[in-house]
Amino acid sequence: MDSAASEAFMRRAVALAREGMEKGRGGPFGAVVVHTGRIVGEGCNCVTSTCDPTAHAEVVAIRAACAALGRFDLRGCDVYASCEPCPMCLAALYWARVDRVLYACDRTDAARAGFDDEAIYRELGLPLEARTLPLVHVPDAEARHVLDGWLRKADRVEY
Repeated sequence: MDSAASEAFMRRAVALAREGMEKGRGGPFGAVVVHTGRIVGEGCNCVTSTCDPTAHAEVVAIRAACAALGRFDLRGCDVYASCEPCPMCLAALYWARVDRVLYACDRTDAARAGFDDEAIYRELGLPLEARTLPLVHVPDAEARHVLDGWLRKADRVEY
């Protein structure tokens, strides 16, 4: 992709960040998903306006792109984001299997604006028992049977 197109996609992500912020949708973040040279999904942060802590710009854009393309897999797509993705969005981008993520501001810039993801990054590196959010394993035979049933399901869709 040529640099002019790449710049235009990044400008759109930044414009979405500004628009969402100014219209009170949420934080100052925007993202677009690009497939074969065209935007197939876009989003701004809508956390506060939707009361949804997962409504980050990248997640909103992923959902829109998947709906537009009619698939849950975004192979062949690039994501342009106004800021380096937080840990949640980064995980979503991996799950979506995008080809590449390009971002304008980094996590240090985000921290200066009051969005410090460093605590989450640190937590993820800790053993489960040392994390501030307790994760308690409660083994259940029926839950295990459900997973076993998935393995036997002839028409399952792998992802």
